[in-house]
Amino acid sequence: MKIAHWLLMFVLLAASLTSLAQDSLDIVSEDIEVMSGQQAYQSYLAYPASEGTYPAVVLIHSFNGLQDGYRDMTDLFASEGFVVLAIGWQTFERSPSDALVEQLLRDSIAFLGARDDVDPMRIGLTGFCAGGRYTMLLLPQIKEFGAGVAWYGFPNFGDPATAMDVIDQLDSPMLIIHGTQDRPSPIADIYVYVTALGDAGKDFELKVYANEPHGFMLEAGELQRDDVATDAYNEMVTYFRRKLA
Repeated sequence: MKIAHWLLMFVLLAASLTSLAQDSLDIVSEDIEVMSGQQAYQSYLAYPASEGTYPAVVLIHSFNGLQDGYRDMTDLFASEGFVVLAIGWQTFERSPSDALVEQLLRDSIAFLGARDDVDPMRIGLTGFCAGGRYTMLLLPQIKEFGAGVAWYGFPNFGDPATAMDVIDQLDSPMLIIHGTQDRPSPIADIYVYVTALGDAGKDFELKVYANEPHGFMLEAGELQRDDVATDAYNEMVTYFRRKLA
């Protein structure tokens, strides 16, 4: 367990990333292994220290790896009353197949559902960059997820399928967070995607941040603490509170 790590980072970050919660919970965080396909994926878990049953969220980091910023976000998220599993999907391959990631997500759900502190009926999915694409792509296909938050994802990228191809399968609500100055994933593509979601009658919300680039929640691997990062973080937490109630 990384008790010293989370105590220090929680003190440093809590003042700058103040959420809508009235009280923050003490947490426990640790490096863990999630078994999938007979391989152990090096991942990171944080959860409230108090006994109880909580909603859970699987967090998919960006293409740049499980950086300290995602660990810090996982800790903060747990202090809001969630069990949060940041899965190390690049443990064995930098660019695994979509089928492999799908199986890892399914095994992550099983991992969380086996815990006494997790309500298996209230598990959400969030992801950043490549993780945002996986959220858009796999939330429709994995019905055990009750809600998703996709951060600056890629609706038109994928083989054999893209997020656009599986819109008809989407049953769970999704929040999409994006910046207008995202060059790798242009905002125009997001507008086309959400228009298709709307035409299909899907339950979604879109939060757009003016002049924000791709990956704006982290800089040099560290969690950002400006007004935009604070607001976007709060949007995610509040959304999961509403949709996983």
